[in-house]
Amino acid sequence: MRVLGIDPGLTRCGVGVVDGTVGRPLTMVHVGVFRTPADLDTARRLHQLEQLVEASVLQHRPDVVAVERVFSQHNVRTVMGTAQASGIAMLVAARHGIPVHLHTPSEVKAAVSGNGRADKAQVTQMVTRLLRLTEAPKPADAADALALAICHIWRGGARNRLEQAIEAQKQGARR
Repeated sequence: MRVLGIDPGLTRCGVGVVDGTVGRPLTMVHVGVFRTPADLDTARRLHQLEQLVEASVLQHRPDVVAVERVFSQHNVRTVMGTAQASGIAMLVAARHGIPVHLHTPSEVKAAVSGNGRADKAQVTQMVTRLLRLTEAPKPADAADALALAICHIWRGGARNRLEQAIEAQKQGARR
């Protein structure tokens, strides 16, 4: 399974592509950060972000897009930009018929580090180990995007198989 992980943000949007399946070594395909200028109006920044996510989807052809679920923050301006960037990622995936799954920050941290309250340094260290990288991905947004992809491979893949089994059971009961 190839997963495009997106750590949404209007100024910095982390993107990471990981190939893997549960129980097998993971492989980093791509990592980066999309940046939009803070002095540009929001509509143009969102348009730039849409073009960058679109190019990433076309280049890497993910099976799934995993996006960090936006959570409430004290800074409304920050959460609005994050939510808007998240919406752009979901829109691009939907345009291409790619399933989108949202994962909470604590779910991602728990998946990669075993601790839902791990700090950014711990998450980055575990991402580096799990992907067998020679150096840590920087900035933290990039490492977070890879962590999202890893989380989805490990947790989302199992959830998808469970949902498919339940649906197959329902189909069998209808016959």
